[in-house]
Amino acid sequence: MTPTSRFLTALPVFNEVQSVDAVLDEVLQHSADVLVVDDGSADGTRELLERRSDVQVVRHPENRGYGAALLTAFQYAVEHGYDIVVTIDCDGQHEPQRIPRFVAAAEDADIVSGSRYLMKYSNDSEPPEQRRLINQRVTADINARLNLQLTDAFCGFKAYRVEAIKKMQITEVGYAMPLELWVQAAAAKLKIVELPVPLIYLDEKRSFGGVLDDAATRLEYYRFVLDRSLAAAQSETRDSPMPLDGPVVGGGCTA
Repeated sequence: MTPTSRFLTALPVFNEVQSVDAVLDEVLQHSADVLVVDDGSADGTRELLERRSDVQVVRHPENRGYGAALLTAFQYAVEHGYDIVVTIDCDGQHEPQRIPRFVAAAEDADIVSGSRYLMKYSNDSEPPEQRRLINQRVTADINARLNLQLTDAFCGFKAYRVEAIKKMQITEVGYAMPLELWVQAAAAKLKIVELPVPLIYLDEKRSFGGVLDDAATRLEYYRFVLDRSLAAAQSETRDSPMPLDGPVVGGGCTA
């Protein structure tokens, strides 16, 4: 990482009272600047965060959604002049010691995306079957329609060049936010790199919110968001019909 690159590590948080302190303690070992976006937690997470002076906290007064929390983090990174923003979940499923690798990879890429399927680790968890199938199907659809070579469309462990963030106008506030992200990244011809991360599932019963807890309904909604995002991209680039030529995409440990 060059000396001029300033990076922020941002964690979207919603009702993570059991894990937030331990995860933040570990993140701070690898990142000097840490932002927590508390997306309307009501389980004691807010009170824990109020007792900490070693992280910055932005709080949504009510739950707005995973995508909304990331958008708040992006806005913070832009407004505070960071070069790179790393996003990492706060449930213990990501390993903070990998943050420097993501930052280093972002020196030569616009988006560095973690992939739980790029490499097999000895201690990998067995993913919930429905979630694995949905990820597999949506990832294949994205690759076919955007001329990408992703292996994991939904991993939340990422690093972004802030200048690349400025080229996108994300509006999706829920768990489907990455789908709109990929469409806009392809339209902007951003350079995308995947880095392998272990497959760790600690909460197989996580709620996606209301009707989206049903796998078939969730898959239908993801496809709706992808279609909508593609239509919006097409309307803005009528002279360059989708699929686009595509960005530069790489993968593997050498990325």
